[in-house]
Amino acid sequence: MKKIIYLFCFLSFLGSGSAYAQKYKTADDTVKLNKEYVKVSNDIVELNAKLQVAQNDLPGYQSKANNANADAADAASSSSDQASKATNGSVSDARTAKRRAKKAYNEAKDSRAAKNKVSDQEDKITRLNLQIRKKTQRLQELDIMRAAINAKILVDAPKLLN
Repeated sequence: MKKIIYLFCFLSFLGSGSAYAQKYKTADDTVKLNKEYVKVSNDIVELNAKLQVAQNDLPGYQSKANNANADAADAASSSSDQASKATNGSVSDARTAKRRAKKAYNEAKDSRAAKNKVSDQEDKITRLNLQIRKKTQRLQELDIMRAAINAKILVDAPKLLN
């Protein structure tokens, strides 16, 4: 029974998509079609520019994240060494250990923030690629509609001449 429900939902989804796809049908709709075509084309160009910028920025974010990670590891190691000295040392050794621990903590936070920026940039690239794919698909649908309108005009043209 579940399979039938899933199949029905899937088929109804496909049916609704194809009914929506042919929005422009007559020669009178070509102006609207052309406007949408230009708008979608401009959107694709704009998205491609944003994608290029995002892809160019990604290596910088990655190098900053790697540097921050190395700094955090160095600070943690230094803090650990100072903490081991402070266990058998004086009060000033304990204060130094506390300062280094605080620095290590801040470096770790910076490293995490840098990794989050890299992740955000990768998500942005993925999102832009998806938007470009959707716009390109819409552009192809508009091409199909344009071809259908042109074919209809060619079929109707001999009838108008008679």
